[in-house]
Amino acid sequence: MEDLLRNEEEKRVKKAKLMKIFISFSAGMAGLLFGLDIGVISGALPFITSHFELTSRLQEWVVSTMMLGAALGAISTGWISFKLGRKKSLMAGAALFIIGSIGCACALNIATLLVSRVMLGFAVGIASYVAPLYLSEMSEKEDRGKLISMYQMMVTLGILLAFISDTLFSYGGHWRMMLGVISIPAIFLMVFVFGLPDSPRWLASKGHFEKAKDILRMLNTTDAKADGELNEIKESLKVKQEGWGLFKANKNVRRAVYLGMLLQAMQQFTGMNVILYYAPQIFKHAGFANTEQQMLATVICGLVNSLATLIAMKTVDKQGRKPILKIGFAGIATGTFLLGVCLYMINAGFSAIWISIAAVIMTLFTITSFAMSAGPVVWILCSEIQPLKSRDFGVACSTTTNWIVNMIIGATFLTLISNFGIAVTFWIYTALNILFVILTILLIPETKGVSLENIEKNLMDGKPLKDIGV
Repeated sequence: MEDLLRNEEEKRVKKAKLMKIFISFSAGMAGLLFGLDIGVISGALPFITSHFELTSRLQEWVVSTMMLGAALGAISTGWISFKLGRKKSLMAGAALFIIGSIGCACALNIATLLVSRVMLGFAVGIASYVAPLYLSEMSEKEDRGKLISMYQMMVTLGILLAFISDTLFSYGGHWRMMLGVISIPAIFLMVFVFGLPDSPRWLASKGHFEKAKDILRMLNTTDAKADGELNEIKESLKVKQEGWGLFKANKNVRRAVYLGMLLQAMQQFTGMNVILYYAPQIFKHAGFANTEQQMLATVICGLVNSLATLIAMKTVDKQGRKPILKIGFAGIATGTFLLGVCLYMINAGFSAIWISIAAVIMTLFTITSFAMSAGPVVWILCSEIQPLKSRDFGVACSTTTNWIVNMIIGATFLTLISNFGIAVTFWIYTALNILFVILTILLIPETKGVSLENIEKNLMDGKPLKDIGV
């Protein structure tokens, strides 16, 4: 009898583990597409510029219109996710990825390309909103950081694959293939999402407690653990107001929303994305003259970005969110400062090869510092700190902030370089990252190993933001 019970327990543990792997991989496919769309434009932009004879301003718009669409997508997805659930929202995102990527590949003029980029951005807004939120609600507190980091790992893998794809297609100048190939993984995402269960927390918020219980029992190794988690969810649902109404009525909810928005602004103002969007231009400034050298350098950037994210996956649930953020922001500040020094020397006429090599090393160091810290950790925290009854609203606000700031950065980077020079531009980001170290110390909570419901309780009890994970 004991052997039979032990075998049943082992089967259940194995089944729960396999389901979590399927959930993390399937939701992570949204991150893969997110990364592909971020990374692909850096390689395609020089060819698009040549084909349509674009000015610097139009180049910025080709990059930043995706962020405009992402901001619109994030705003809209708050309502869509609340009404239809996480699963159906991911399906809608996959469909838009397919339509948008094909539209970009077939664009006959710049207007069509910009509209298609907005549509792709809308899909990215859905993915960046729903996938981390879904993963946070489907995971246990002990491995929540690892699962959401898995999503960020897929983002970096998407960026790497985009850089490799761009390099292969660059030899023939096939920018349409660079943009159109994204439709293939989008089809896979659509297929995988069909097999996903919906979030038990979303189901409970809609009164479907039996369905929520079934999913929790599927995800947990014991019925007692699943039932205890459901009771915690029910307790958090006793708050009568929701979303915007709760935001207006409760100052503690407003604190969480503002903190999420601050975190996303901090992540974007590190300057990391300008390195990804404009990598070939940066390496051109560093002395890499031909397109092949520049594209190879961007592939190396993508590889380092992916590998460094593994550091976060291994450490975020052990060392915690806050220490990793402090180290990361300090590392980015160091990297952007020294990169600025290298680029300043190159522009001043110093032609020694070691300066160009140092510029590449500092670029890779900056990418490593970001990918092991602010890249995944900000998404983790933003999914953790929002109360259940206003989670859709809070995550929508923080994700929208991410893409608005992202759009501002993408639309101003070349202008900043034109007005102040590339070295001073990176020094501006250095100053911002020093500020972010200070803000992390003063405001950011440590949430490792704490259930979403306990974080919510601490917040609603009025504890200081930096203590809501205690």
